[in-house]
Amino acid sequence: MILHWHRFFLIQNLYSNRIYCQKKTKIFFSLTIVIVILSGFLFFNSKTSQAGEPDFFTYSLGAYDINDNKTAGEFRIEYRSDIRIKSMLPFIGLMITSDTGAYGYAGLGLDLFFGKKIVLTPSAAFGAYNDGDGKKLGGTIEFRTGAELALRLKDYSRIGIAFHHISNASIYDSNPGTESLVFSYSMPFTKRN
Repeated sequence: MILHWHRFFLIQNLYSNRIYCQKKTKIFFSLTIVIVILSGFLFFNSKTSQAGEPDFFTYSLGAYDINDNKTAGEFRIEYRSDIRIKSMLPFIGLMITSDTGAYGYAGLGLDLFFGKKIVLTPSAAFGAYNDGDGKKLGGTIEFRTGAELALRLKDYSRIGIAFHHISNASIYDSNPGTESLVFSYSMPFTKRN
């Protein structure tokens, strides 16, 4: 009888990776629940979309895939409309990574004001993703959820930090997902008095 030690180590390695993925999924799920509960609490203690807010061009720079081993630089540009759809604000954007990945998307956000200067903007979007030389997310159609916390300045511009999760919601066989953390500057596109 010949012992095949390499099979034993391969099986052990596969099992360890499965356990790691399960722990990572549980942590992400727990974090998502905390964010949803916190957002709900904040929603009921805030004012939505103040009248007179302008539309914005938003520029963002930060890190893509901060939760994994394919971390890259990320640059984003968005147009955020001042049109309201039941308090929701439509936006479109383009994200490019330093690994030549690209993601074009459109979605809806909700401005939650805490006083006149602090704005929390949870958002959801869908779009088309091309991985370039970067992380493969399982398919072309990807969904993005997250939030931005910003300081609103006197000229209506905003400086903020945003965290987003991108995944395909398991519509493909593989769904590794990714997170990004960026700093944002939102410049008013129209002037308000």
